[in-house]
Amino acid sequence: MTGTPDGSSPVAAVAKAAGAASGVSRAGVIGISVGVLAAGAAAGVAIERLTVGRAMRRRARAELEATAPYGSLRGRPLTVAAPDGTELYVELDGTGWAAPDGDRPEPKGRAGAEREELGGPRNEGVGATSVGAGSERLGGEWASHRPEPLTVVFSHGYCLNQDSWHFQRAALREGLRLVFWDQRSHGRSERSRSYLAGEPAGIDQLGGDLKAVIDAVAPTGPLVLVGHSMGGMTVMALADQHPELFRERVAGVAMVGTLAGDWNEVSLGLPKAGAKLFKKVAPGVVKLLGRQVELVEASRRFGSDVAAVFYRRFSFGGRDVDPGVVRFAEQLLDATPIDVVAEFYPVFGAHEKYEALAALRGLPALVLAGTKDLLTPSAHSEVMAERLPGAELVLVEGAGHLVLLERPELVDRELALLLRRAAEFAGAAPLPPAVLELAEEPPGDGRLGDATAPDPAVDPTVGPAVDSA
Repeated sequence: MTGTPDGSSPVAAVAKAAGAASGVSRAGVIGISVGVLAAGAAAGVAIERLTVGRAMRRRARAELEATAPYGSLRGRPLTVAAPDGTELYVELDGTGWAAPDGDRPEPKGRAGAEREELGGPRNEGVGATSVGAGSERLGGEWASHRPEPLTVVFSHGYCLNQDSWHFQRAALREGLRLVFWDQRSHGRSERSRSYLAGEPAGIDQLGGDLKAVIDAVAPTGPLVLVGHSMGGMTVMALADQHPELFRERVAGVAMVGTLAGDWNEVSLGLPKAGAKLFKKVAPGVVKLLGRQVELVEASRRFGSDVAAVFYRRFSFGGRDVDPGVVRFAEQLLDATPIDVVAEFYPVFGAHEKYEALAALRGLPALVLAGTKDLLTPSAHSEVMAERLPGAELVLVEGAGHLVLLERPELVDRELALLLRRAAEFAGAAPLPPAVLELAEEPPGDGRLGDATAPDPAVDPTVGPAVDSA
C-alpha cells in the first residue's frame, strides 16, 4: 500500500487525523473499527486474501465490467436548473413520450450537447420527443379531454445515481413515460452550488429539486413518484412542501428501503455499544474525511478489497446475488467522491417527515423493504405503512438495502401492481400490455406482507399510528 509523506499508510493517516480533528481518542477510533469488524468484514477480507490472489481478483472484476450491461440503458438527456441554479441531470425514457399528433410542448430542460459541460454522455438511447399536457385532477377528480399516460419519476438513494434503477428501467420502458434524475452532487448532476457557497445540505433542498424536475419535464398529467432510500426522503420533503401537488396530480407513490425519521436509532447491525459510539463520532469523522479527499480516495483505491466487503454487507442481504450486480453496486458507490459522502451524511439525523406522510393518505402507495436492510431497517417501513392506511406493505425476506438490485423481478412486479392501481385511481390512459403482464406474474420467493395496511377508519381493531420507529 502506498504510504504518506511521513511513511505511514493512508488508512492509518486518516484514522490518526480523524481522532485528532474530532477530539476522539485513539481508543475511540479503534472502537469504531472493532464495531464494524464485529460485523464480519475483516474475516471476509482475510479469507479472500488467503484463497484468491490480487491479480485474479482484478481480472475477475475487469471481466465483469466488460460483460455486464448494468447501468448501460440511456434515455433522452436534459439538464434542469434547481432553485439555487445547480444543474440537475435528467433522462426521459420509455416509449410513452411519443406524441403521434406532434402537438405537445417540449420539456423546459436543456438537452444534448450542453450536457458535455458537466461530463455527461451524449444520448444514444430512446428518442423521447415531447412532454404531454392537458390532464389535471381538480378537487380530487381527474378531468381531461383525453386520458394521459402516467409519468413515473424515479429518485435514487444516497451515494448512488439514476443507474441504480437499471432493472426497473428495463422492465417498464414499453409504453410508459419514465423520468430518471441524478440528485445534486451525485452522478452526472453538478456539485451543489449552495453547498459550495457554504450552506449545509438538506433533504428539504432535495424536495425542491424534485419539484423543479417535475415542473420542467412533466408539468401536467398524473404522476407516480418512486423513491429509494434518500430518494424516498426526497419524495417526503416534496410532500411536506407541496401537499397540493399530491392532492391534484400524484396518482401513486412507492417508498423503497427508506424511512420517515429516527435515523439516529438505527444500529447499522452493530452491537448496541458499538452503534452508540459510531453514531457519536461518525459525523465528525466523516466531516474530516471530506476534507482529506486525495488521501481518502487513494485509500479507497488501494483498499478496494476491504471496501467490497463493506459494500456487500450493507447493500445485500443474501449471498446468492449475481456477481455482476454486486460489482455494479460497488462501481456506483465508488463513483461517489468522499466529499459528497460527507456533504450528505449529516442530513439523515435531521430528517423527520412523519407528519408529511399525511399528504400521501388515500393515494395508492407501495412501501417495500428488505428484512435484512441494515441502513433503513424494515421496521421503519412498517411504521410508514401504519401511517398510510391502504398502502401495500411488502417485506422481502432476506433482502438488503439495495433490494431493487438484489430482487429486481419482485420489485418490478410490485411497481407494476402499483402502476395498475394508480392508473385506475387517476383515470389515466390504459397501461401497456407489457406492464399489465408484469403485474400478473406470480409473487415469487421471499415476498412477505400480502395484504394492504388496514384503515383505522374501516377496521375498528386497528389502533392509531405510532409516532416513531
